[in-house]
Amino acid sequence: MLRLAKASISFIRRYPQTRALASACSANMKYLNVAEKNDAAKTIAGLLSRGSSQRREGYSPYNKIYEFSYNLHGQSIQMIMTSVSGHLLTHEFLPSFRGWHSCSPEDLFDAPVRKNCPEQYEKIKKTLEREVRGCSALIIWTDCDREGENIGYEIIEVCRAVKPQLRVFRAKFSEITAPSIKRAIENLVQPDARQNDAVNVRSELDLRIGAAFTRFQTLRLQKSFPQDISNNLVSYGSCQIPTLGFVAQRYKEIENFIPQTFWKIKLTHTIDESTVEFHWSRNRLFDKQCCEAYLMLCQTNPTAKVVNVTQKPKNKWRPTPMDTVELEKLGSRKLKMNAKQVMTIAEKLYTQGIISYPRTETNMFTGDMKLAPLVQAQVASDQWGSFAEKVLQWGVNPRNGKKSDQAHPPIHPTKLPTNLSGDEWRVYELIARHFLACVSRDATGSETIVNVVVAEEEEFTASGLCIHERNYLEVYPYDRWNAKEIHSYQVGHTFEPTELGLHEGSTTAPNMLTEADLIALMEKHGIGTDATHAEHINTIKERGYIGERDRGFLVPGTLGMGLVEGYEMMELRLAHPELRAGLEADLKLVCEGRKNPNDVLAEQIAKYKEVYRIMSQKARALDRAMGQRLNQTPQEPPPDAGASAATATGTAPMREVCKCPKCGHKMCLRTKRDSSGYYLGCVAFPECRNNIWFDDSMREINVLDDTCTRCGSKKMTVKFRSVRFYALLQSTDMNEYQFCIVCDDKFRNLFNINESSVRVAAGARLSSNTTTVPVVQPARSSTSTWGTGNQSERRPANTAHNTTSSGIGRSNSSAGTSSSWGTGQSTSNNWGGSQSSNRGGGSSTTSWGKPTNNRADGPGGGFGDAGGAKQNSWHNPSNSSRVGIGEEDGEVMCRCGTPASRFTVKKDGPNKGRPFFSCPNQASSCGFFKWGDENMPPASSNNGGTGGGSVSWGSGGVSNSGSSWGRSSNDTTNKTSRTTRKCGLCRQEGHTKNKCPQRGDSTEF
Repeated sequence: MLRLAKASISFIRRYPQTRALASACSANMKYLNVAEKNDAAKTIAGLLSRGSSQRREGYSPYNKIYEFSYNLHGQSIQMIMTSVSGHLLTHEFLPSFRGWHSCSPEDLFDAPVRKNCPEQYEKIKKTLEREVRGCSALIIWTDCDREGENIGYEIIEVCRAVKPQLRVFRAKFSEITAPSIKRAIENLVQPDARQNDAVNVRSELDLRIGAAFTRFQTLRLQKSFPQDISNNLVSYGSCQIPTLGFVAQRYKEIENFIPQTFWKIKLTHTIDESTVEFHWSRNRLFDKQCCEAYLMLCQTNPTAKVVNVTQKPKNKWRPTPMDTVELEKLGSRKLKMNAKQVMTIAEKLYTQGIISYPRTETNMFTGDMKLAPLVQAQVASDQWGSFAEKVLQWGVNPRNGKKSDQAHPPIHPTKLPTNLSGDEWRVYELIARHFLACVSRDATGSETIVNVVVAEEEEFTASGLCIHERNYLEVYPYDRWNAKEIHSYQVGHTFEPTELGLHEGSTTAPNMLTEADLIALMEKHGIGTDATHAEHINTIKERGYIGERDRGFLVPGTLGMGLVEGYEMMELRLAHPELRAGLEADLKLVCEGRKNPNDVLAEQIAKYKEVYRIMSQKARALDRAMGQRLNQTPQEPPPDAGASAATATGTAPMREVCKCPKCGHKMCLRTKRDSSGYYLGCVAFPECRNNIWFDDSMREINVLDDTCTRCGSKKMTVKFRSVRFYALLQSTDMNEYQFCIVCDDKFRNLFNINESSVRVAAGARLSSNTTTVPVVQPARSSTSTWGTGNQSERRPANTAHNTTSSGIGRSNSSAGTSSSWGTGQSTSNNWGGSQSSNRGGGSSTTSWGKPTNNRADGPGGGFGDAGGAKQNSWHNPSNSSRVGIGEEDGEVMCRCGTPASRFTVKKDGPNKGRPFFSCPNQASSCGFFKWGDENMPPASSNNGGTGGGSVSWGSGGVSNSGSSWGRSSNDTTNKTSRTTRKCGLCRQEGHTKNKCPQRGDSTEF
């Protein structure tokens, strides 16, 4: 016992991962094991439990749970084995980008994406969450390739969301057999994060590129050809289109082929009904007269003289071990099955433990792999058992190739099944015969080559083959090697040719591609991987881009040819392999740790964005090419030069203005659904509900290419319906006003835009914005809110009941109407200030801007009707007196770096007599604004202890209840907050679900 204990300690010291596992064993003796499919889980559980596992149901009826005990490194572990059904999570756009008309296709290159569990897999996810709660460790049993590693990380993500400290281990195996599974569980490793990163990059790129180009092509061509393509999905895939390109290229070669006539001299020699044909050394000529001249020369002295006889050994090499590509090609050529069908059957045989893992790039057996037991398992076969015995007598000697993925061995049989039939048996037979052939011997023979001369100048050659030992050919009927008889010739011997004449022929076009040819081209040019070739071919078949004729020849469809020729007319190499091959090469570097996945993602997105830009500019070329193939004239397309993408989709690209201070994603200018105005919204809606609804007084808003020198945000221009807003903003240009939404305090204060909606509060931390969004936590509340009483409300899209011609609402009361702008913390509507009310430990807050000593950063002065008389008292230079710079408060500097100018409000109103500072550069104002008495309450405050001059749209500007936009704020009958109807989709006020600007078609792409 002591010796056994020492051996166990030595083993644990040798394998640190096992030490971690042993530590986990001591804490809790229950492990969750997850395989990629239910069949694999069932087989693995049966092997580990030796057939004693107990089955029970999970939430998913297709993914069972198997329980058994297992002794792992001296510890008795309660094992729970279950499965997923492939990928558990998938990349998807946030809801605001899923509708076909929700955004421009171009926006999808930068739109936030997340990984989410599809509805059909929620029950599997729920099972994992339930089962992992009682487990101390997780063992991943997914397939050991890139996709399997990524699926493993999806399982880890789901389980660690329930148990963050969960220990995770990875079982590495290449076949589901008892020895392999036992080795895997005794030598657990860590999951490979680099392979996971590579798949995440590929998956996100496939989503972005596929969605963007698919939407563009579909919407464009549906408008151009409403009768022919109105119901067609014109999809794009960065692997599918180059695959289509190979088929289209071969078809065009055949279509454009022009046969040429050629002539050659034919010489034969017949003895006893056995004819040997000699081949002219010049092969063939395309000039008939020249060929006739050579023939006449030969006929002047037609005797042939043997000048050389060569005999040499000749072997026919046995095949190299089988990898995935070879299995697909042989299945297509020899079994006449498509690649997808072959791989589906192979995967089923693998999960049953009959063959090794069928997705491998390796075509060489390592020296430490024991092949003799695998050959021995085939001795019992009635069809090839005798040959297997020969192999054992010769000694197992594989002919290795040069490729290895360092993960899996070549495909080989693991046992001899007795219950297979039909196509399953045919696929297994191919794998078994190939394995026996590759570990046996080459076929041997000898070749005889005879060279003769006619007329002392023209040379002719004939060859013969004699087979001595067939060897591997005995078991491998998929190769042919036929003997070729030749007469016995001696050097110096002469003979009279039986035939010496002119033979006419013509060149022929190449054959159309077969599926095997196509797979070979995909492998050669780096399109897809061994695991995805069959899927890509099947996809373009389903799309109608290619079809299959008799004898398995592939031809492009009308739609497919139109696309390929359209890309060529646009001078885009989308149907060529370079772009995708570059990505596949980068993904390999990511797996090797030689390239950063984020860099690869950014580089690829930049490449395809440029391609998209060119495509949108030259979209008419696509229309013309498709029209030629459809024999239709496209409907008048929209003009080129960039507008085509927006017109084809009905949605212009979203222009980024700034970063969202809440989540770090983009804030983009968008048009309301009813085109009645504009709003600035976070692209992460609905997870982030940060938005700014611009006032209806703004007739037109545009985003400029210029950036703000202070914050880096994009500048915007606005055109107002009324010229007075230009004066209020001290604009010298009365046609449009240019501003930065982040830095222009005057603009934000004038229109009551909360600073926290565009700028991160001091001291706050914002997570870095990445292209990929995890499952985003929903925002607690919208930052653009309109208060009514103590209730926080979102700003409506339409500024409700009573509004002036400028679009700014006012409240009415029996005492008349007045409007005043002020500061302070109160229950009144604060322009640029902050409202809050704390009761019983709770809080109800309506924020309009950053609070500054309980005062708002906003202009003073009133605008409204007081005592029935209308007065305009918005501050501007003409209504204020400049009193200089650097008074008793000290010099105030504006954002331009120059001393600010000081003004005093002169017009009647609650802020009359109040000093303020503003930028002295009226022509290029930086938007700076600051009250001169910021640490003092305004002279006209009527709110007593609450302090500060409130902004009220009511009688005399006095109110103790929050005023809503366009509602009476001092109506004594409205002491209780009113509930405003909210949109059922985005939970915003001011519109219904049917008119929600965020609403779009729910189709993904």
